[in-house]
Amino acid sequence: MNSFSEQLLTWFDHAGRKDLPWQKDNSPYHVWLSEIMLQQTQVNTVIPYYLRFTQAFPDMELLAKASVDDVLALWTGLGYYARARNLHKTAVIVSTSFQGNMPSNIDDLIALPGIGRSTAGAIMALGHHQRFPILDGNVKRVLTRYAAIEGWPAKKAVETKLWRYAEQLLPQHRFADYIQAQMDLGATLCTRSKPNCAACPINGNCQAFIQGEPTKYPTAKPKKTTPTRQSHWIVAQSCKGELLLEQRNNRGIWGGLWSFPETKTADEINNYCKRNIYFSANTTQSLAPFKHVFSHFKLNINPHLIHCTPILNHLSDNNKFKWYKIDEALQLGLPAPVKLLIQSL
Repeated sequence: MNSFSEQLLTWFDHAGRKDLPWQKDNSPYHVWLSEIMLQQTQVNTVIPYYLRFTQAFPDMELLAKASVDDVLALWTGLGYYARARNLHKTAVIVSTSFQGNMPSNIDDLIALPGIGRSTAGAIMALGHHQRFPILDGNVKRVLTRYAAIEGWPAKKAVETKLWRYAEQLLPQHRFADYIQAQMDLGATLCTRSKPNCAACPINGNCQAFIQGEPTKYPTAKPKKTTPTRQSHWIVAQSCKGELLLEQRNNRGIWGGLWSFPETKTADEINNYCKRNIYFSANTTQSLAPFKHVFSHFKLNINPHLIHCTPILNHLSDNNKFKWYKIDEALQLGLPAPVKLLIQSL
């Protein structure tokens, strides 16, 4: 083995993480679930979601048979909801085209919804115990520091260089342990800020450590001004206490989730209600505005609580809008800020 993998595996044997929930059953199905949930999400955040999800869907067949709404309901609060929709799509494809077994061919894996090269590599290494590298955020940070590779890692030329380097460093055996060790090192010692270089098993050859500038790597993403958008939520509540919710289109932010109808300005609310929702407003109250931050923009939310008398027959043939009791609404797939607002009501 090369010194990098040898030192890393020696460290992993006594300091690596071995009690994570998805390590108790490292079947390709469970590896896939955990890897999708861990995309852009911290381990401590994922654990309770993973446990609830695997309790509801312990195998591929049950996940494939579930409704998208049931999957999104269990995903509520975890964010990046396209992951949940792709998870369900993949389960259906694997159940129908691969007899319910995650493919053991890298190209077949990458062809599935929501699975990129790094996630496919993790499934191959951790689930199928085959010799494939990964390049998630933790591994990118470890490798850019170890070799002092400059440039934003998401830039094509830099990413290509990192993939080539990741392949060169692969050992000839213990693939699963090695991949897990890379992720563990990035998560526990080689952290984004304040890395614990003194305890790092590979600091003897780490170029960033030798230079005395570990946090210089990886190169930060070029900064852009984060735009701010405005949204006015129509929080319509009937005399029975029911709330009117709208199921969003499958694409875009919060795709497929249930949310409050919305307009861009407060002036549009009355016309929107007349055209789309068909109710008579009794009283209107502006609730406290709040902010929700996405990865690429900020959303200023202005909720308007409207006590109303719904004209139910106008909505009976409309699957987009539905009235729900509060306890029923909380069982749906909801964006986190929508769920918090409903709970406050």
